[in-house]
Amino acid sequence: MHEAILKHIAKYTTLSDNEQLAFTRMLDFKAVPKKITLLRAGEICRFEGYIVKGCVRVYAMNENGCEVTLCFAVEDWWVCDIDSFYEGKPSNFFIETLEETELLVFTREAKEKLLRTMPKFERLFRNLVQRNLCALQNRLVGTILKPATERYLDFIEMYPSLPLRVPQYYIASFLGVSPEFISTIRKRLSTK
Repeated sequence: MHEAILKHIAKYTTLSDNEQLAFTRMLDFKAVPKKITLLRAGEICRFEGYIVKGCVRVYAMNENGCEVTLCFAVEDWWVCDIDSFYEGKPSNFFIETLEETELLVFTREAKEKLLRTMPKFERLFRNLVQRNLCALQNRLVGTILKPATERYLDFIEMYPSLPLRVPQYYIASFLGVSPEFISTIRKRLSTK
């Protein structure tokens, strides 16, 4: 069960057997069915999760019920509302499983203990946050400066398997276009 997360962490740091054991003891395993909301807007996010298997979507909803997908997270990715998790503020987001999903999760208290007792995790999580910030900045710039077709191609490059895993209207919501526009782009690309 912990093999995937330990392999993930090995990309950033080396852990002794004792450190691996201490780390994995701080994690809780959750198997979550498809279409379950893990976090609702207005709630405080009480977990940070590593996805072992499955797919989740983070989205926001306006007062008219219009959903905007902020990100997808699949195997070997982390999911959390970091502001709510660390600051204890009500979330602005929803986190929903799109497939049956297996997660390894921390509570805030467990993560704080981990960072206090094993300082090498400070660097690991700093690197993950930096990587996430870079991705968010690139997404923001792309959303502002790139035409929709180019955004779709970037999306396919970043998430090659996702169009087979999630409904087209969620991808459209992520890209800021209509589902019909996604169909048009797909048809145009398939004829090239």
